[in-house]
Amino acid sequence: MPQPDFSLTVSPTSLTIAAGTTGPPVSVLATAVNSFSGTVSVAIGGLPGGVTANPTTLTLSPGTAQTTTLMAGTTAAVSTPTVTFTGTSGSLTHSASLALTVQAATSMTIAPDVTTYHDDIARDGLNAQETILTLSNVNSTQFGKIGFDTVDGLVDAEPLYLANVTAGGKLRNVLYVATEHDSVYAFDADSGAQIWMTSLIGSGETTSDNHGCGQITPEIGITSTPVIDRKQGSDGTLYTVGMTKDASGNYHQRLHALDIVTGAEISGSPTEISASYPGTGDNASNGNVVFDPSQYAERAALLLVNGAIYTGWTSHCDSGPYTGWVMAYSESTLQQTQVLNVTPNGSEGSIWMSGDGIAADSSGNLYFLDANGTYDTTFDANGFPAKNDFGNAMIKLSTGGKLAVADYFQTYNTVTESDDDEDLGSGGEVLLPDQTDASGAVHHLIVGAGKDSNIYIADRDNMGKFNGSSPVDSNIYQEVSGALAGQVYSTPAFFNGALFYGAVGDALKAFPVTNAKLATTASSQSATAFPYPGTTPGVSANGTQNGIVWALESSLSAPGVLHAYNATNLAHELYNSGQASNGRDSFGNGNKFITPLIVNGKVYVGTQTGVAVFGILAQ
Repeated sequence: MPQPDFSLTVSPTSLTIAAGTTGPPVSVLATAVNSFSGTVSVAIGGLPGGVTANPTTLTLSPGTAQTTTLMAGTTAAVSTPTVTFTGTSGSLTHSASLALTVQAATSMTIAPDVTTYHDDIARDGLNAQETILTLSNVNSTQFGKIGFDTVDGLVDAEPLYLANVTAGGKLRNVLYVATEHDSVYAFDADSGAQIWMTSLIGSGETTSDNHGCGQITPEIGITSTPVIDRKQGSDGTLYTVGMTKDASGNYHQRLHALDIVTGAEISGSPTEISASYPGTGDNASNGNVVFDPSQYAERAALLLVNGAIYTGWTSHCDSGPYTGWVMAYSESTLQQTQVLNVTPNGSEGSIWMSGDGIAADSSGNLYFLDANGTYDTTFDANGFPAKNDFGNAMIKLSTGGKLAVADYFQTYNTVTESDDDEDLGSGGEVLLPDQTDASGAVHHLIVGAGKDSNIYIADRDNMGKFNGSSPVDSNIYQEVSGALAGQVYSTPAFFNGALFYGAVGDALKAFPVTNAKLATTASSQSATAFPYPGTTPGVSANGTQNGIVWALESSLSAPGVLHAYNATNLAHELYNSGQASNGRDSFGNGNKFITPLIVNGKVYVGTQTGVAVFGILAQ
């Protein structure tokens, strides 16, 4: 009678990695022969100097594959060894081989750094340097969930990514993750190994409670997406804002600066955030409105431009008193350099944009949408509010010298919209690349939308200010009504002449921009409608080729779903994480305002317990 036995296979059977990098997962499978039912212990041999495996041993049940990852250190020598996987079960032994090629370290990578929210300071959500993910390999057979980086709280901030960082003694690609438990993590972006974790909670402190507001719950720590400067400090610096509560019940907002290699606070970090500004509005004292850290959350992503870090502040739900603050800090000293309040003699007017960040143009001007709040309908000679209250506006700030409103746009019915909590600032803005009209004139445009579901396109050189005498916004460059079927709590993406919007309860829609005008109807749309809060898409492409639009169904109370669409036709869904059988690609419930990070052949998705990692599956 034939004796029970097993066979051992590895996939792939050959692999090339460069010194200082990590290879894709290697799948190891034991297959039962003659009703074999034991377990198989697998040892890995033949690794050359400088190359390690993680894990180094495996214990297999027949028919269930496990993976290991080979990592070549920076000192790994060029070689072509045969790596042997030896499986043992009692007296039975079988082996499988992997032909490994170790190449010399490269000083460059095809992967770009992603150091800020939505890829760049225009907030367009585009990575146009993606060479691995294509229209042909993003499908449920070849693509899916390949890892999960576990953390200690909700991931409301978009993860960030740096290529070729020497951290933990190795040259790696590094993923940076911030949590609502006031922690920042650095993970090897390829293997998932944790490199370091830093807590921003001070001695005797905790994270903040949620102030009875379900927008950020159950705790508030790091909510906004950090920003990174690789050139600041000895190794590079990550900047983030954390909220805490001390033993006396006092709340703190602090700006932290962490070394990207070690996670250590740099000298002078953190800085306690405080501010006052001339005015008589909410929480005013002695002729100044005063920033009360307990009343605010830093939801809008941080902006770094020209050596300054900009923060924008929002309320906890609509719980007053609060006003609209923008603050600037020096990235080198962490000292406050500028402060502006956009509703100093009124109330409300916060800046949150569902997690989008303040944008900046090449001249250093800043742009954002602020939420419902006081708007003065009496004006100075330049058409600006007499009391400098700009609630519910699309705003341009100048940064030379004193931070100030340089231009703005208000809807004709702005006061009514603010009173009805139908604000423009629920959505985020995108700065379009230069657009040329039919006559050859070049336009510098900003796009935004909010709770009234209209898409507003303003000329950044002449935003339009206010025209309350007309039932239409004739003062703006272009307004598109009726194209979106729901309110907007998201930021659009822009790629190859098309704007991608995902409103609440609406399909993801593509709107071409032709002759510097936005189409008034979608050229294509997804079959899936995205429930609250809609979706903030990201786009991956190799130049203008292989354009893929990535979008999340993501909320606190429902399983998250990652979707991938052909950018030229959103009706063509390439992949979604519910397609594979047995929940292979599921990643738990989502978060409300997260956007996917797409870089170097992987898609990173923030969840309530960590970051789900998607990529090309081991074959």
